[in-house]
Amino acid sequence: MDKIQPLFTATATAEGGRNGHTESDDGLVKADLSVPKAMGGPGKEGTATPEHLFAAGYAACFGGAVDFVARQNKKDASGANITCAVGIGKRDGGGFALSVNMRVEDKSIPQAELEGFVKDAHEKICPYSHATRGNVEVDFEVLGG
Repeated sequence: MDKIQPLFTATATAEGGRNGHTESDDGLVKADLSVPKAMGGPGKEGTATPEHLFAAGYAACFGGAVDFVARQNKKDASGANITCAVGIGKRDGGGFALSVNMRVEDKSIPQAELEGFVKDAHEKICPYSHATRGNVEVDFEVLGG
């Protein structure tokens, strides 16, 4: 396991688990939570799940990583559209696990180049990718110009 010296630390507290509320300590992120109907919960309108929050964070982080790699190659991917779909399901060994489908689109960058940027962002830069590697199946769809 890699040891790091944190440059920034985000802190959030959840009360009531999947049927409660979560909020960052600075109040910038706030979400009421409920278990979706597909998982046997109430699926309350206007609520989120931990998977929504993970998908939003991973998409934003991965977009930054793709742009970082692109800039190292004298390209601009700051306008890339990153869509992260996080699924949750039962594991064969018991409990639950996640899956991720990441769609990266930037028509201003040729397909082969964008594929290379995505590969490098996933393998070398993005901390979410490092955290999920070997634990979560991550599939990519890359749409360049």
